[in-house]
Amino acid sequence: MQNFFLPASELQHHHALSCKAPVTADISALAKPIAIMALRSLYAELVLYPKPGLVSLRDNGSHTDMTATTFFRSLFSLRHYFLAMANAGIGDGDFQTLKNLGIVAEQQMLRATQGVNTHRGAIFCLGLLCAAAGRCLSQGVALRAQNIRAALLEHWGAELLAHSNAALKLIANQQTKSHGLQVAQNYAISGAREEAAAGFPSVFELALPRLMQSLDQGRSHTEAQIDSLFMLMAHMHDTNLYYRGGVAAAEFSRQSARAFLAAGGTEQTDWLAQAEHCHREFVQRRLSPGGAADLLAASWFIYQVQQMPLPPAYA
Repeated sequence: MQNFFLPASELQHHHALSCKAPVTADISALAKPIAIMALRSLYAELVLYPKPGLVSLRDNGSHTDMTATTFFRSLFSLRHYFLAMANAGIGDGDFQTLKNLGIVAEQQMLRATQGVNTHRGAIFCLGLLCAAAGRCLSQGVALRAQNIRAALLEHWGAELLAHSNAALKLIANQQTKSHGLQVAQNYAISGAREEAAAGFPSVFELALPRLMQSLDQGRSHTEAQIDSLFMLMAHMHDTNLYYRGGVAAAEFSRQSARAFLAAGGTEQTDWLAQAEHCHREFVQRRLSPGGAADLLAASWFIYQVQQMPLPPAYA
């Protein structure tokens, strides 16, 4: 199993964080809403249906080792983690602090699920984004998508890049048992560490814009999330798919998602039937785009925190 906290082109850094002085009022109370939104994002991903091959309240998708109950236990175990990450960002915590919090959170998750990996990827990506949101608050910067991404890269970008490079060295030296790293080695693709080091381009450049587009066109939250999930599936390299079925599985997922979007996504009157058909095909092939699910939750988190009421100083 992959532990993201153990040892594309670079985004041009924004300078939003240096243009405003820190807010003098107590901002620790703002960490709790950030943590709540992270948990709500994971809950929203769980209850979303239909998601090709993924666990929902309706069924277990392609999984025999986990159910919705397993995910609820995992969510409960993480209730303090996201708050700690937001506070670490507010308190100018270094990358080692974030890593330590992440490792403890993974251990708590595995105890709660009896060893089942439900949220390891989400612990990594959502935890980092909570810290970045906290960093924005400490600098008096509004919680906008571009500011959160900039905070992540400006404060922890160098460490994230080193973290990614360290993982690549493990691959080169064949010193890893991580499924994700083995997939990266076998298929020459990037994974979660590279995604983070680049500032989560799949979130900020793919999923979130598609989410906003669908919402602007009058889609419901559910429909916009479905469109966003299929956008991720259509473009990202999901190591879960490569691990389960190799190149053929990854290509099947991409083509299925692209066909759904090309036909109009949830704009189609029969989108639900088409998405359910896709779900059944994934279950038949035992495929599960878990990486896309993690980044969907991250995208919904960014959408939510942008709506978060803040004091006038953050305008």
